[in-house]
Amino acid sequence: MSDTAAAHTPHPIELSDAKRRIKAIFIGSVGNLVEWYDFYAYTAFALYFAPHFFPSHDPVVQQLNAATLFAAGFIVRPVGGWLFGQLADRYGRRLSLMVSVLMMCFGSLIIAFTPTYETIGFAAPALLALARIIEGLSLGGEYGASATYLTEIADPEHRGFYSSFQYVTLIGGQLTAILVLLLLQNVFLTHEQLVAWGWRIPFVIGALLAITAMFMRRHMQETEAFEAAKGTMKRESSLKGLLRYPREVAIVVGLTAGGTAAFYTFTTYMQTFVKQTVGLSDIVTTYVIAGSLIFASILQPIYGLISDKIGRKPVLMFFGIAGTLLTVPILTTLAGTKSTWMAFLLICGAWIFTAGYTSINAVVKAELFPTAVRATGVAVPYAVTVSIFGGTAPAIALFFKQQGHEQWFFYYLAGMIFISFLVYALMRDTKHASAMNRHE
Repeated sequence: MSDTAAAHTPHPIELSDAKRRIKAIFIGSVGNLVEWYDFYAYTAFALYFAPHFFPSHDPVVQQLNAATLFAAGFIVRPVGGWLFGQLADRYGRRLSLMVSVLMMCFGSLIIAFTPTYETIGFAAPALLALARIIEGLSLGGEYGASATYLTEIADPEHRGFYSSFQYVTLIGGQLTAILVLLLLQNVFLTHEQLVAWGWRIPFVIGALLAITAMFMRRHMQETEAFEAAKGTMKRESSLKGLLRYPREVAIVVGLTAGGTAAFYTFTTYMQTFVKQTVGLSDIVTTYVIAGSLIFASILQPIYGLISDKIGRKPVLMFFGIAGTLLTVPILTTLAGTKSTWMAFLLICGAWIFTAGYTSINAVVKAELFPTAVRATGVAVPYAVTVSIFGGTAPAIALFFKQQGHEQWFFYYLAGMIFISFLVYALMRDTKHASAMNRHE
């Protein structure tokens, strides 16, 4: 074997290390997928269960009530981010990820077995709200812990690529919820059965998947960064420690605001928008959304890999510029089309720039903070921002629609993306100025 060939032959230790990292990322990602499936099964099946919890003759009002509870799940996410961030920063990423997925299981079971409004009156939407609060707490902790874990477990040259799988699995959770919807719509149940009781099935499936994910996470390895930092950590609240980094916290809020509003518009709200505004049927709407999510999933690792080559900032800047300029034209054209293929292509077009945020926002946040406060630093300011601008996006859009000014939401979204663009323009490139090796 020549010296050149030998130089490019992977050493057994390197191969073993790569397999170890890939296995850890797979387990962490699968758990993330399950959590987001549980959370988004609510949105995918809201068209079917909303009449059972929010009696009204106006379907827009029913969906507005369901969207309001969806937003309520986001209000408690900062609390979940703090609780699980503290757990992850003090006792380890693995424990935090195990507890969060177990909580998601409880939330799904409550939705699956809650009686309808006709049976128990106002207690029905109250129990639904309780379930969303539990799921919101769980998801608030899941994001920070999983983003931190995936970033820390990756090798330095591929952090963008590996961490992009957080949104691959996040979108995959939504896609799985839609796949379950498609199977129930087309294979296993009639429309009447789905409306009457079939909408409960996906929440039972979610609870079972969450239990499986929890047992898988029991065997996750802890990250080297956390192990190295344990001896240097101060015995104080990680939230108190986070207050030493006001600039980084402000950057997380700013870079997230427009991105999260775009993400929840082109995922969560699109199901309702395509059906009620574009006027496509239930099944066709499901196909369009599923296809666009597959396209979005493919984009994530591609953009993550690009960020490893050219830096994080250019990718974020692309999202900020394209999102500001193209959001209004895309949504305006989408609202006016009656073509299934045109609707699909327009949503995919929106994903071409939205992926500039989703693919790398986790690694950018993780690279801002030292190990001792990283999970809390990623989770809390992100969760606060998502609660204000992400989870509320469907409710704001439906409110404008109910008032007869749906197009106002298009400009609202473009404005939010522009605000984030200003942050991208002023912030440092975290790939070249990373805090990943700082433990104190």
